[in-house]
Amino acid sequence: MSDALIRLLLAGGLSLALAGCSGPVNSQQGYMPEQPVAFSHAVHAGQYELDCQYCHTGAEKSRHAGVPASSVCMNCHTQVKKDSPEIQKVAAAVAENRPLEWVRIHRLPDHAYFNHASHVTSGLECQTCHGPVQEMVRLEQVEPMTMGWCLDCHRKTAAEQVSAPPPSAPRSGELLAMSTQPPTPAPPKVPRILQPPTDCSSCHR
Repeated sequence: MSDALIRLLLAGGLSLALAGCSGPVNSQQGYMPEQPVAFSHAVHAGQYELDCQYCHTGAEKSRHAGVPASSVCMNCHTQVKKDSPEIQKVAAAVAENRPLEWVRIHRLPDHAYFNHASHVTSGLECQTCHGPVQEMVRLEQVEPMTMGWCLDCHRKTAAEQVSAPPPSAPRSGELLAMSTQPPTPAPPKVPRILQPPTDCSSCHR
């Protein structure tokens, strides 16, 4: 096979691959699409200080943080601002048993493995990767989220000998459910020093 034919086939394959991409081939840093409902993180996470995991319930225990069901919004909005046109969009979706089609912003390539739970339980704040979401009226991708950016963070964390936070203690209601007696004090635990991986197979499985 001639060199010219090989170059032609490679160019054609690259063109087909790029045509199949739904977004920019490079980093989506700065991507800030309009959403089906004008949800403000600045109001919810900033002004009212709602915990991120109230809505993104999977962040501490799953690979995926998850997008909240519209019914979660209505936990408050059956009473709060229920006449707002934006809230009425959410209420209509719940009434029709129809999911809102949120536009995904933070997206890693399919060949990159990422687990929210391992990062959240290691004490990483959401803002480390997602930027100051508590100030965003419309959510935006702030960081490049490239392989080099992730590796820089892993190397810095390992070099600084960062300790993982202690495991979350059971809530008082959970203690009551387990026993009517006062809980036995847990033995002190040696702090776990974080050792985030930098080998290829950790993220490319």
